[in-house]
Amino acid sequence: MRNKAPNDSLTKNGKAASPAISMVIITAVTVVLVLVTGSYAYQVLERQRGASEFETLKKSIVTFDDAVRDVAWDWNGVRSARFTVNYGRLELVPDPLPLNVTVTGYPGANYNNSTAYVRYSISTNYVTFGDEYQSYILGDNKTVVSTGTEGFGRAWIKQESSWVNIFLNYRVRAARTSVVDINNTLVNYVDILIIKLNVAKWSMYTGDFDLVARNIDISTTSYSYPVTGDCIISVSLGGLGSSTPPINLDPGNVVFNFVVAQVQVGV
Repeated sequence: MRNKAPNDSLTKNGKAASPAISMVIITAVTVVLVLVTGSYAYQVLERQRGASEFETLKKSIVTFDDAVRDVAWDWNGVRSARFTVNYGRLELVPDPLPLNVTVTGYPGANYNNSTAYVRYSISTNYVTFGDEYQSYILGDNKTVVSTGTEGFGRAWIKQESSWVNIFLNYRVRAARTSVVDINNTLVNYVDILIIKLNVAKWSMYTGDFDLVARNIDISTTSYSYPVTGDCIISVSLGGLGSSTPPINLDPGNVVFNFVVAQVQVGV
C-alpha cells in the first residue's frame, strides 16, 4: 500500500475550497456593489423629487399671489391655493416686517405698521444655486409701484447658508387717480393701496394642504392739504426702501387716501 503524501489532502482540500471561496468573495462584492448603486440611485431620485417639489412650489406661490390679489379688495372674499410640501417646509411668519409709507412735502400723511410674510425653505441637498443667489419670481426689488400693470406681490428666491428660500410679501401701489373740480377748486386724489398680511401665529406646514387668503377688513384713512408742489411716495418694507417718481399735482388741494386691505393667511 502506498502511503499518502503529507500534502495530498491539503492540495485536494485547497482545490476544492478555491471555487467556494471565490464564489463567496464574488457574492460579497456583488452585494456591496448593489447596495452602493442602490443607495446612490435612491439619493439621485430623492434629489430629483426635491427639485421637482421646488419647481412646483414656485407655481403654487404664484397661484397663491393670485388668490391674495383677488380677495384683497373683495370684502370678506376667500380664495385658496393647493400646496404639496414633503422635502421642504412652508412657514407663515407673523408681523416681522416694518411697513412705513411717507409722502414727501406733506408731513402727517403717512402709514406705520408691520406685515407678515410667507416663506418656503428647502435644503441645498435638493436644490442649490450658490451662496447669496437671488432672483425674483414676482415683482422686483421695488417696495412701491405706481402703475396698474405692476403687481403688488413680491416673491423671490434666495439661498442662505444650507437653505434655499422663497419669500412672499406685498408692495404698495401709489398713483394720482383723478382730479375733480369742487366749487372752482381742483382737488387731486392720490390713492395709496396697501395689502397687509395677517398671520395669527408662527406656523410651519408639510404634506398636502390648502393655503387660504381671507379678506378681513378694508379701511381708508384720508389726509387733505393745499397743494404745495408735486409729491413723492416712499415705502420702507423690512428695511428695503424705494420711492415713486414725482407725482404731478394740479394747483388746488390734494387728498391722500390710504386704503389698507387686511388679508388673513392660514390653512
